[in-house]
Amino acid sequence: MSDKSRNSTRRLVLTAILGAISTLLMILEFPMPLIPPFVKMDFSELPVILGGFIMGPVDGTLIAVIKVVLNLLINGTTTAGIGELANLIYSLGYMLPAVFIYHKIKTKKGAVISLVTGTIITSIIAVIMNIVVIFPVYAKLMGLDLTEIVSMCASVNPYVKDMVSLMIFSMLPFNLFKYGVTSVITFILYKKLSHFIRNYID
Repeated sequence: MSDKSRNSTRRLVLTAILGAISTLLMILEFPMPLIPPFVKMDFSELPVILGGFIMGPVDGTLIAVIKVVLNLLINGTTTAGIGELANLIYSLGYMLPAVFIYHKIKTKKGAVISLVTGTIITSIIAVIMNIVVIFPVYAKLMGLDLTEIVSMCASVNPYVKDMVSLMIFSMLPFNLFKYGVTSVITFILYKKLSHFIRNYID
């Protein structure tokens, strides 16, 4: 086997491993205060963003796809696949802008800018997706009215009065926190892991 083929194989194996780790982290979700009970916190974006930073946007995208597909196979779906599709869109909305920026500005400042940008972009995407697709579809599948969804969320967050306040005081802060924490961990771990991983795949 040539060095090029060996490196490609190692890269593929590493991508699959990171996808599996991302799936495990997705399964290990947990609830957060002031957040709707059907929305959970997890750290599954960590392998996605690290893989994207180290190996590039294509590998990062594959890791995100593996994460969603494996979780779908293991846990099934309660949203006819809409929730899983949204999760993939959020992952890519976070990882792709961050990776493209960082690969242009490979400095600590560039890393900060890229991670902050990815966090903001995917949080905005999530709000739009929740209003237009996720919440309406979830309500329909569960046989609920959107006002019932708002009431359910208001029971855990007194600031929620309607769909707009649900997004502003619940979903937007949640996503900023989730991807913000992921970004901080990525910033801490990236340099430590990148040297080891690049030695493996190069």
